[in-house]
Amino acid sequence: MLSALTGFWRRLLGWVDPSAVRDSRVFLQRRVALYLQLLFFFLGAFYLIGAGTALASGIGLDGFVRSLPHLGLVALLFAGWRLTRAGRRPIRLLWAVESLGTVLICAFYARLILDKPGRDLGDGAVYFATALTLILRAAIVPSSGARTAAVSLLAFAPNAVALVALYRSEQLPIDHPYAGRFELSSAIYLFTLAWAGAFTAACAIVSRVIYGLQETVREQVRLGQYELEERIGEGGMGQVYRARHAMLRRPTAVKLLPPEKAGEKAIARFEREVRQTARLTHPNTVAVYDFGRTPEGVFYYAMELLDGLALDDLVELGGPLPPARGARVLRQVAGALGEAHDFGLIHRDIKPANVLLCRRGGAHDVAKVVDFGLVKELAGSPGLSTANVLAGTPLYMAPESVTAPDRVDARTDLYALGAVGWFLLVGRHVFDGKNVVEICGHHLHTAPEPPSAHAPGEVPEALDAIVLRCLEKDPAKRFASAAELEAELEAALEAAALPSWGEAEARDWWERNAHAIATLKAKTAGTSPSRAMTVALGDRG
Repeated sequence: MLSALTGFWRRLLGWVDPSAVRDSRVFLQRRVALYLQLLFFFLGAFYLIGAGTALASGIGLDGFVRSLPHLGLVALLFAGWRLTRAGRRPIRLLWAVESLGTVLICAFYARLILDKPGRDLGDGAVYFATALTLILRAAIVPSSGARTAAVSLLAFAPNAVALVALYRSEQLPIDHPYAGRFELSSAIYLFTLAWAGAFTAACAIVSRVIYGLQETVREQVRLGQYELEERIGEGGMGQVYRARHAMLRRPTAVKLLPPEKAGEKAIARFEREVRQTARLTHPNTVAVYDFGRTPEGVFYYAMELLDGLALDDLVELGGPLPPARGARVLRQVAGALGEAHDFGLIHRDIKPANVLLCRRGGAHDVAKVVDFGLVKELAGSPGLSTANVLAGTPLYMAPESVTAPDRVDARTDLYALGAVGWFLLVGRHVFDGKNVVEICGHHLHTAPEPPSAHAPGEVPEALDAIVLRCLEKDPAKRFASAAELEAELEAALEAAALPSWGEAEARDWWERNAHAIATLKAKTAGTSPSRAMTVALGDRG
């Protein structure tokens, strides 16, 4: 309940994910949408009040006709809000929508000066409504002081024109205090211009202060070697941002690990692990460029930016993989694991979400293994050793990870890779259950069925045998090494009479699914708000 209320007030007050500030277009679009939304609700409420009053006073149809421009303005605000609340709108379009909307609203206010019901309310109400609208815009919409001043002057212009038209006309009632007294009406002009100037200056100052604060936040994320651009993902232990190296301008992914996500000892262990991971050079292993700690204690590491899909997203998008494609993915992952195992590194969290299928250097369907050692080193325990800590994802956890975590070895990763292979070929997990205990029980005691028993298409016996051997309960019955598994997969691909899946087929798949991939990535990136933090990526731990 508290979380829901907090979210409601954040949305009401225009709270925006700080990562969006790093993408000025996203931030501007969200703020313009909020501005138009508030104006829609405010003017819509006044329309309902006015319509109700007209009906109650017996004005009837005449009052309804008079209020049609008001209703039209409310409809335009609704259309503008809907236009800006979703999708990717160009910055120039956003500027045009909010500026034109502001001027139109203030022109509608000015019309009330010439309308008899509006005069009965007094010209002061019109000035007040105009000033309130401009202050609201200055507080919400990111804009420089000069631009806000220009929009404000344009918004006040209809008031001045309407006022001149009124006092120059013969529409004033004979008993009006300014009727026939030009010297007093001239004073009103000067008074109106003075207030317009004062409100324009106030709005410009508000915009300058708020815009300056936003620019300061943007400068803070440019400190150090990396310029953070936008959040592209979030996991249980940190947030991943698209970034660029300040000097090389190389696209990079930067993962931030806030202090509350990991203790000092866990971070120290991970620093040791990431130094080892950085030595890995296999083409199917994510490249780690840099790591360190900010002055605020935020741990980070920089790695290559991967333009691809995690295997679980891949299956969600297109269903189970053709056996030839699945075998090629497994072979690449086995190669990456083989190099890591030679360095004495055990991943311990091989799962579809930690393998990305990408396009790299003109090649398609390039698998990349990510998050080496992350769960192992950041699980958290009193000492430097995590030997007795249950680490991994239950759906892909080897039996020995449950019964004897201190005895895991390279074959533990091969079990998890077999479970990933089963998932790719069938489209669901090899074992499932209502809770972690039930799932672990299956890994310990339930014999897996061959993928061919559940896959929608034909799976060769050789591939069935490879997956089932990876999923053996006894580590001694699995492949002795990742290299052996890689060789068996290569042999299965050559021997099996499978529909081919090579570079041409992969390129065609990526081109056909480009729109669906973009939609899926937009949906999964940054689905929950990040916390505000100052990032200075210059300090080394």
